[in-house]
Amino acid sequence: MGYQNRVAVVGAGLTRFMRRAQETGKELCFEAARMALDAAGLRPRDVEAVVMATAPDVFDGVHMKGEYLADGAGGFRKPYMRSFVGGGSGVFAAIHGWYHVASGHFDTVLVVAEEKMSSCLPHPQAAFNGIYDQFLERPLGVNLLWIFALEMNRYMQVHKIPQETIALVSAKNKKNGLDHPCAQDGIPGDYTVEEIVGSEVMVWPVTRLMVSPVTDAAAAMVMVSERVAKRITDKPVWVKGVGWHLDSSYWTNRDLYYPKYVEYAARMAYDMAGITDPRREIDVVEAYDPFAYKELHHMEGLLLCDKGEAPRLLDKGVTQRNGELPVCPSGGLLGVGNPIAAAGLMKVAEIFWQLRGEAGARQVSRPVRTGLAQAWGDLMQVGTVVVLGV
Repeated sequence: MGYQNRVAVVGAGLTRFMRRAQETGKELCFEAARMALDAAGLRPRDVEAVVMATAPDVFDGVHMKGEYLADGAGGFRKPYMRSFVGGGSGVFAAIHGWYHVASGHFDTVLVVAEEKMSSCLPHPQAAFNGIYDQFLERPLGVNLLWIFALEMNRYMQVHKIPQETIALVSAKNKKNGLDHPCAQDGIPGDYTVEEIVGSEVMVWPVTRLMVSPVTDAAAAMVMVSERVAKRITDKPVWVKGVGWHLDSSYWTNRDLYYPKYVEYAARMAYDMAGITDPRREIDVVEAYDPFAYKELHHMEGLLLCDKGEAPRLLDKGVTQRNGELPVCPSGGLLGVGNPIAAAGLMKVAEIFWQLRGEAGARQVSRPVRTGLAQAWGDLMQVGTVVVLGV
């Protein structure tokens, strides 16, 4: 597939993660967009198009939320488009922005992702009931915790993994989150495996400290053509590959122990990036981790290890920030917070900062030239992957 432009990321911004933010969704978008533009040395008038990613309107309690957020995100008197693919939205927004620039239609695109989940009362889990089949599943009162517990249980049974091993992901990411300046209060921490396993059972085997929290925040990123990148920065981070895949929403027909949709999305991104051995060629990973087991699940789907091997790599310390393959050195969703669409774009921004050597206390110790951000969404059926490089 041929494209007219190479695409670079030249700036990123991220608001503080919190619950019940005093700012409106528009103000969160404005804050993140301004940080990204300042980092790129650009002004709103330099932006030719804006991409917005945000979850269903019910979260903010505002009908046609994309239109509502447009002026806060800088989408005034210029092309403005919203995309939403559940939890995969933040990474897909970066793919959406890449497409605009790679196609040759625009030279400078601002990508913004926002989520204000605390407005959804009594809890966003009630809203998630709406994604299920209205006849067979909704009457059971199901939510995402319910389905993730099924998937985690299946993963543990197939690979014979104890709950304590899954808890190691929470311990790692929550400790990493202590170094993130945007982390939500009370979310990062230096927890023991016993504390994580012994925390409140949400739906067995998922415990409270294995789940990312409800969060409000926004993230933004500036993507430009090679021509613009050469003019405004000497530290471009290039989009090497993008991939996405949508599986069937009939999740009951699939074996939940392995995310094929993530593998298909990863293969698409690797083919575009010319990556033939991701285990050796990817230096740092921001895998999607809304639940502790999902980091392991996704590492295997991303072909970074064999099926069932991720827990052993975790146990050996390979995925620690100073390990051979750092995974979620930012702290991820478990250690920073989970404003759904914004959390996905945060993953891409974290790889951007890692490749520039600008991740501060979160910077991994090994040299990095290629990084991967991934997200997943809806009824465990959406895979989105972005590979960045320098």
